[in-house]
Amino acid sequence: MADSLLLQTKRGLVRSTWKRARKARPQLILSRRPRRRLGTLLRWCGRRRLRRRLLQAQAAGANWREGSCPLSRAAAAQRPKIAAPSPAPSPTPDEDPAEGGSATLPIPPLRPAGPGRALLLLPLEQGFTFSGMCRVTCLYGQVQVFGFTISQGQPSQDVFSTYTHSRLTINAVHYSMPEKSKKEMKREARTLLRPHLNQDDRCWLMKNFSPLCSIVMLENLKTSTVNFIISHPGLSYIFVQESPTFQINSEYFALRSVGIRKEKKKNGLRLTESALSALEELVNVSCEEVDGCPVILVCGSQDVGKSTFNRYLINQLLNSISCVDYLECDLGQTEFTPPGCISLLNITEPILGPPFTHQRTPQKMVYYGKAACKNNYENYIEIIKYVFSSYRRESPLIVNTMGWVTDKGLLLLIDLIRLLSPSHVVQFSSGRSKYMPNLTPDYVDDMDGLYTKSKSKVRNRGFQLAEFAESLEFADEDKESPLMFTGHKLMCVQSDFAFRKTPRNRDSHNRILRDLAVLGYLGQLQPPVPKPLCPLHGLTPYQVPFNAVALRILHADVAPTHVLYAVNASWVGLCKILDDVRGYADGPILLAQTPICDCLGFGICRGIDMEKRLYHILTPVPPEELRNVNCLLVGAVSVPQCVLKGQRGLEGTIPYVTTDYNLKLPGASEKVGARETEATYQERLHPKPKFYRKVN
Repeated sequence: MADSLLLQTKRGLVRSTWKRARKARPQLILSRRPRRRLGTLLRWCGRRRLRRRLLQAQAAGANWREGSCPLSRAAAAQRPKIAAPSPAPSPTPDEDPAEGGSATLPIPPLRPAGPGRALLLLPLEQGFTFSGMCRVTCLYGQVQVFGFTISQGQPSQDVFSTYTHSRLTINAVHYSMPEKSKKEMKREARTLLRPHLNQDDRCWLMKNFSPLCSIVMLENLKTSTVNFIISHPGLSYIFVQESPTFQINSEYFALRSVGIRKEKKKNGLRLTESALSALEELVNVSCEEVDGCPVILVCGSQDVGKSTFNRYLINQLLNSISCVDYLECDLGQTEFTPPGCISLLNITEPILGPPFTHQRTPQKMVYYGKAACKNNYENYIEIIKYVFSSYRRESPLIVNTMGWVTDKGLLLLIDLIRLLSPSHVVQFSSGRSKYMPNLTPDYVDDMDGLYTKSKSKVRNRGFQLAEFAESLEFADEDKESPLMFTGHKLMCVQSDFAFRKTPRNRDSHNRILRDLAVLGYLGQLQPPVPKPLCPLHGLTPYQVPFNAVALRILHADVAPTHVLYAVNASWVGLCKILDDVRGYADGPILLAQTPICDCLGFGICRGIDMEKRLYHILTPVPPEELRNVNCLLVGAVSVPQCVLKGQRGLEGTIPYVTTDYNLKLPGASEKVGARETEATYQERLHPKPKFYRKVN
């Protein structure tokens, strides 16, 4: 009798739990796969677990019957999440925000505020990680994005969180609170919000208001550069990727209207303790009045987070000072220019995105023409000396270096340290990077570089290191003081920068990033939003006479009879040389040596008129700057294939794209300018059978 009674009690409890789960199913918003598994896997332990989650959510203040979703296993015992942006409970008397207590909001509530707009209420020390692009405005409080602090009353900032880099996070940070009551603070916040929000949105915010909260407005962002990039097939995934979601609610539609997508916290940018410590020390040193112009050289192997550290450091410095100088010595992954350049820039605005979203005009730039300096180190050093001579020591300088730190690359880095004489060297290392010795001052003094000798050898030979930098040009007040290498402070940063690049796909990934930088530069040709995009073949190019500019192929030796073949449909640097090229009746004018000269911008030679002897150049450089251009430099940086193959509006045969070409022509092989032998040519015509393995 007792056994039967116990069995009935268990059955009643099972039916009760199953009935509650069935009632909650329409509100749980499960996808098809969880719904299918619910009927098969909901045994006694599963029902008990579901019942425990629902009770925990209800105890936390969420009504599971009104649209909340079940909690994940990992978060069930820690912090319940509320799917719908329902009003959060107000702080209890024991947790007064004015006394340091935090608001009891499980997640940052988000509310739609009209088409293409959303309100984000962030409690203190909470963050919102997202992908996509949007315009961020801090309406109340203070938030930080990628190290840059945005306070109420400051201008809006355009933020780009792409899938090619770590996702960005909007973090609420502590701000000074005036000695006012909570009622007075609410009145002040309501006054600040009135020009931006309607009455319903203001009431919702005031209901959840806490003095430690920050109120952020997210708005849909459209730029001509981004529109041009995503107009090419296969590149729209960079900003937003559609994927199945388990929560189709008002928050999802609000974010979709803005053009962003909520991401997991683990996908966001995470800096190690050593990186944060180095950032804090560098910011303090740069803001000191005694020596406020440090030279910070950042080095390390590939894919350890050097560029990310530089962006974060620039944003941190711009919180305290008005401008930061930046010297780009990495030819492959440039930050503000197309690849293949060495440049010096003065940065006055924060960097809230990857390089292809903030292409800028440098203060001084030289076009090297290749993504690596191998086999031409001396020219690389000379160009850096030429560009560095424009640095006036009026603001901190950040020097970005290459990721090649082995063999001759390490020797070249030692030469740079002696040449630039940095006050701080930030050296990155990780468990998966190649071994690199610590570049202490003693190590640099005792090692021979590629072009410089150690201190002991210099002392024995009887000449000074200043001879290496005798060609540097400084301001008049700096010429009297000799160039002294007083040593530097080494700051070692251990990085656990997680990225998808591997040695197998690194080259292809870097090539994509270089193409995106070129596309970002060409996006400046597009009319401003909301005007529609104009394909490149629909834009009017400039006509440049043959005898107005000189030509030079930087990366290969090309026969004079084939120079125009190499220039046509190529990426060209628009440069200014000191020599006067006028006076030649005919053209083209060919340079015998590669000049070290200022580069004013870039363009595409989209055609050559042999009858009128004209180059047709498509470039965003303004006409007043083009008057100074008298040299065209062609390097190994090419126009992205998507520009040639994927332009919209083309009918018939695509220009410059053909399969009928002569492989014997210089430039037709893998290396431009290399001539194929007869044996290689016959092998191409009649290839030998090979066995290939399918690679997924």
